Amino acid sequence: MNASAVPLDHAAVADAAGCIRRGGIVAYPTEAVWGLGCDPDNGDALARLIQLKARDPAKGLILIAGDIAQLEGWLVGISTAQREQLLASWPGPFTWLVPDNGRAHPLLRGEHVSLAVRVSDHPLVQALCAELDGPLVSTSANRAGEAPAMSADEIRDAFGASLADEVILDGPLGGNARPSTICDLVTGAVLRA
Repeated sequence: MNASAVPLDHAAVADAAGCIRRGGIVAYPTEAVWGLGCDPDNGDALARLIQLKARDPAKGLILIAGDIAQLEGWLVGISTAQREQLLASWPGPFTWLVPDNGRAHPLLRGEHVSLAVRVSDHPLVQALCAELDGPLVSTSANRAGEAPAMSADEIRDAFGASLADEVILDGPLGGNARPSTICDLVTGAVLRA
């Protein structure tokens, strides 16, 4: 199903944004798999998300936005040429590792000196970030070592009562067969094709 052809449920988007503002976790579809997200500045929410996934905190998390303007605070210090490189690939399935300028919460960055950022072309992600007027954390909706969830039902099966007080923003995936490509903005290295 094409995600762009599905009408947005604005009340559900507003409910999900409210959950994030209250420090909650939201499950939502992305271009290829379902994601889990929270407020990138809320340390308690970040810690809960990492615990929910049983994820190694050293790995860090991705920051996802609906527009590059929502990432501005995290992009301070990159060159004009680097900004143009980001703009040429966004919105779309390209995650870039950008130098951390000190803006990122330590749990967001993990043990890295860079931060993973992406501007999504998924209409639900764009609507949620617009409602938040900022980015959110994005990590695949699965426990460490398990396959990512591909539907709201798989989210419920995988996380059950541990997501009972949270929001599942239901909708179709974006139609990409694989998660985003990951590139290092400084070195140009492709870490995941």
